[in-house]
Amino acid sequence: MENFYALILGIIEGLTEFLPVSSTGHMILGGTILGLEMNDFWRSFLIIIQLGSILAVIFVFWQRLIQGFDIWFKLAVGFFPTGLIGLFVEKYLKELFNGYIVVTMLIIGGIIFIIIEKQHKNKSYKITSLDKISFAKAFCIGIIQSLAMIPGTSRSGASIIGGLLLGLDRKSAAEFSFLLAIPTMIIATLYKIYKKPNLLSDAHSLIPLSIGFVTAFVVAVFVIKFFLKFITKFDFIPFGIYRIVLGILFFYLYYSGILNSGNEF
Repeated sequence: MENFYALILGIIEGLTEFLPVSSTGHMILGGTILGLEMNDFWRSFLIIIQLGSILAVIFVFWQRLIQGFDIWFKLAVGFFPTGLIGLFVEKYLKELFNGYIVVTMLIIGGIIFIIIEKQHKNKSYKITSLDKISFAKAFCIGIIQSLAMIPGTSRSGASIIGGLLLGLDRKSAAEFSFLLAIPTMIIATLYKIYKKPNLLSDAHSLIPLSIGFVTAFVVAVFVIKFFLKFITKFDFIPFGIYRIVLGILFFYLYYSGILNSGNEF
């Protein structure tokens, strides 16, 4: 992978990891546009540079994370169903990494966001802070987050939707989604390195990985701060519309043959 492409993909990752628009979906679509070969390194690149975005969460929320063990226990409970389900279905997920799956899930997720926001308009939410999230609700959010194993779903989108359905307000749902990414993506990254131990021993691979990693971190810091301010004034409908429009656009590009959607990821 060329270093310039790693920079572009790092920007895409940082921009989309915490917005409910599917970072993996955007990375796959971006890789398709750039004409990259979807090989083992590409799939590892997708996972590992996400760690840069996760470190951005730790950077932004470090004060909240050192206030006590309660939040860590909730994150562990929220991660458990995702990790357990992931162990059983991981070997089947490769079959889902194709363009049509991505655009389908982008559109479905966008429709769900719009429906939920319409149904919850002017709703008074009972859970307005992370401290009020119970372990049971954290577990349920984790179950819903596991749907994001399907490319195009969006990990943050799934967990935010789960939070809204369980009575969290937008800010609390977003914050818990961001923090839940810490155990989820760190363990996913370590698991990928465990399965491909030679990946980090290749100096040629380390350079684009480092570029993507650092770029994703810097961009994600700004995106997290922007998103938390955005949702205090606006709802998630704009993201729902964006997902639908993007999904329809790429469905046309794939269907018309302009881009290759082949099951080659």
